[in-house]
Amino acid sequence: MSSDFPSLSRSVEDYLKVIYALSEQGEAASTSGIAATLDVQPASVSGMIKRLAESGYVQHVPYRGVRLTESGTRAALRIVRRHRILETYLSERLGYSWDDVHEEAERLEHAASDRLIDRMASALENPRHDPHGAPIPTRSGDVESTDHPSLAEVEPGDSVEIRAVQDDDSDRLRYMEARGLLPGVLLRIEACAPFNGPVTVRVGGEDGESQTVGHELASRIRVAPVDPTDSGIAP
Repeated sequence: MSSDFPSLSRSVEDYLKVIYALSEQGEAASTSGIAATLDVQPASVSGMIKRLAESGYVQHVPYRGVRLTESGTRAALRIVRRHRILETYLSERLGYSWDDVHEEAERLEHAASDRLIDRMASALENPRHDPHGAPIPTRSGDVESTDHPSLAEVEPGDSVEIRAVQDDDSDRLRYMEARGLLPGVLLRIEACAPFNGPVTVRVGGEDGESQTVGHELASRIRVAPVDPTDSGIAP
């Protein structure tokens, strides 16, 4: 990602970042989804999408959604990198808690220069993940795959590791931290209630405690399968 990338307005950066996040799992971003995430009216979204399409950042197919173009993806990853490096720096060097860094990084990401972000990344020894487990894009725009299922999609008997959690709600982050639901923590799935019911998990190793995680919260936690014989979780 070049440091001489065209300067973008704050609103354009916000839209590109949201479209990237909504389409990260392969689906096109819907106008309603963008509006809900940014808390704006659908009519405003339609106007901005038209501008972004004219600038070559997105492709919009009516009734099918919005996808980033190659240049749109590069721009979005530059913003995502800024945000996640800022979160990591605030957490590791300035002592911010993981439930405080998101909003602070939201404010700083539009003002921080690429030079500052590069120096922060170097000071942090180029971290691969932010405090919430999300992968940090490299300066060249490479980013680790995030194609992980949510905790709401697992099956009883599965052993998984928490890879990342959504970071946009401080209250939920504090709740997850209090219950030990953090990136890197191992879980054994004990039960999954039908019809979007809660998931019962054993947190940590064999002696960990069982907890019930509601469907809405479970859908915000990304996990990866692990071998129970290597994880310390009893099969």
